[in-house]
Amino acid sequence: MRILGIDPGLRVTGFGVIDADGQQRRYVASGCIRSPDKEGLPQRLHCIVEGLFAIIDEYQPQQVAIEQVFVNVNPQSTLLLGQARGAAITAAVLKRLPVAEYTALQVKQAVVGHGKAAKQQVQDMVQRLLSLQGSPQADAADALACALCHANHAGHALATGGSRFKVKHGRWIE
Repeated sequence: MRILGIDPGLRVTGFGVIDADGQQRRYVASGCIRSPDKEGLPQRLHCIVEGLFAIIDEYQPQQVAIEQVFVNVNPQSTLLLGQARGAAITAAVLKRLPVAEYTALQVKQAVVGHGKAAKQQVQDMVQRLLSLQGSPQADAADALACALCHANHAGHALATGGSRFKVKHGRWIE
């Protein structure tokens, strides 16, 4: 199963692609989609969607995992992050891919072993789990961690005889 993990952000959206086969995890690609700071919101959201379309077309993931929005101290920042996340989800569903959502706590728990892990701990564990030569950029590492979290959850669902995603009448359902 090929999984695209997404760490949404209005300025920087991280992505990570892994292959999961049983308990095996293999790194495929990762990086960041950067939206121009001087552009307006619609153009920045367009950049995220187009960037994810290109990544989906190139790497052909079968499932997408995305981090849920956390409530920030600044409500305006939370709203903007939610719009970036909505653009990322829209890109995935327009490409007919199932989307699973995980909290930052779930992702950190799955990758590091505890939900209060620092960004550097996540980067270090992603590097170890995927046998990477160097440490990925923070946003890309978060996206890879999200994909790893999904691989663990999806693997559990498949091992117990079910899948979280099915198609019914041309629509994805859980």
